[in-house]
Amino acid sequence: MNLVDHFSAMARNNRWTNHVLLHACARLDAEDFIAPRTSFFPSIAATLSHNYFVDNLYVDALEESGLGLAVFRNERVFSHASELIPLQAKIDWRLIRFCDGLSETDLPRKVVTDRGDKGQLQERIDSILAHLFQHQIHHRGQAHAMLAGTEVKPPQLDEFFLDFERAGDIDDALAEGR
Repeated sequence: MNLVDHFSAMARNNRWTNHVLLHACARLDAEDFIAPRTSFFPSIAATLSHNYFVDNLYVDALEESGLGLAVFRNERVFSHASELIPLQAKIDWRLIRFCDGLSETDLPRKVVTDRGDKGQLQERIDSILAHLFQHQIHHRGQAHAMLAGTEVKPPQLDEFFLDFERAGDIDDALAEGR
């Protein structure tokens, strides 16, 4: 597997794990979703909302759309996972399409990232993708741990690349528009 194929696989893994985790969180009532918990962000809702808005920031930079920090203009903490499900799916599919369109020569190419007061900084595409996937995994892990303190059993999220461990709903997660 070359690095371009790896990023495409990671984008699909990102889509699948967001799908599985958000659907598990959707079984929580709104009160449990926004309830204060111990983690970097103060709730499952705040953690998953943060992931969504940061995904928008980096996908915007990768696509060179030029919104920059304006993606945070309507930033908020969603009150229930069901609100995030279609929004996260949409940004996940943008990321998949971006990764599927990459070639090896695109990976070192630099795009502008908006760092507010620090300016418009150039970053390599491969570095942004590595950062974005690590960021997602990090905060999903926090949401996963917080979910363990609820009545909803946290789903297994760590076996996507192994065929024998793939969850039954993976085809649904990877079918755009569902």
